[in-house]
Amino acid sequence: MIEKANTKMIEDIKNIIMSSREKVTYAVNNTMVNAYWNVGKIIVENEQNGNIKAEYGKQVMQELSKELKKTLGSGFSVSNLQYMRRFYITYPKQQTLSVKLSWSHYCELLSIEEEDERNFYEKECINANWSVRELKRQIETSLFERLLLSDGKQNKEIVYKLSKEGQTLNKPEDILKEPYVFEFLGIKENKPILEKDLEGKLVKHIEDFLLELGKGFMFVGTQQRITLGNIHYYVDMVFYNKILRCYVLIDLKIGQMKPEYAGQMNMYLNYYDKEINDENDSKPIGIILCKSKKTVDMEYALGGLSNNVFASTYTYYIPNKEQLISEVEKVLNDKNN
Repeated sequence: MIEKANTKMIEDIKNIIMSSREKVTYAVNNTMVNAYWNVGKIIVENEQNGNIKAEYGKQVMQELSKELKKTLGSGFSVSNLQYMRRFYITYPKQQTLSVKLSWSHYCELLSIEEEDERNFYEKECINANWSVRELKRQIETSLFERLLLSDGKQNKEIVYKLSKEGQTLNKPEDILKEPYVFEFLGIKENKPILEKDLEGKLVKHIEDFLLELGKGFMFVGTQQRITLGNIHYYVDMVFYNKILRCYVLIDLKIGQMKPEYAGQMNMYLNYYDKEINDENDSKPIGIILCKSKKTVDMEYALGGLSNNVFASTYTYYIPNKEQLISEVEKVLNDKNN
């Protein structure tokens, strides 16, 4: 009894201290963010009042940095002061700043020139509680463009919605990305790898994989057995999405998409729908992840199936952002012509 009481006391004290530390961290971050916003405001207003030209403005920033570093330290370099200036220009209304984002978060966001794209990452960062590292990875792997390319039916209304709301999960296809990026595995682009080895690496890096999958995913397990007529089948990876309230089955393929993969996944989903789902679960979703699907007409391969079966590709390296932007623009132009 004494031991249990001590255990409870320890946990209660830990929770209080951790909670208070989080509040202190939030308070410090919020104070610094607002301080840097005000520094930017002073710089911009001084420029406007003095009608400072670019060359003279650069000289003023250098002198300002030199004086501030004498008393305030290295955090007031010319580059940091320029960030503060840009911070105020980008977020002219102080009340729009989020207490959930640190100065480091905002520095990453300020690197994005397009307002719609920057707004999207800001909303996702707040909603998903991304760390700075997670935010940086999502920007580097072009999450915004990949989401726009996932459906194939993009239009400007979707771009606007993403910028205002972030990613919303209302229907099965909302969870898809094109492509999925597994750069965290450290596999070279053309290095051959077995499906079981790819699966093993994804499990080993499950936290990174969950981040790449997106919101609401919980890991259930690998090689989940399905027995039909005394024959055993195994689903590579199974997750549960708590937002859509459904199982998500993933089959990993190291080669190109083949039509028969869709039939096999459809069988898995029928089993989960009848044998695994409970009354509160929605219909399961199946995702076939392959290196390429160019040789298969996906409309014919996936069309007519009674279940939610999707195919997407994956890559081991960060995609070319310019190429992705070009593909997004092409789709938008085709849709609006």
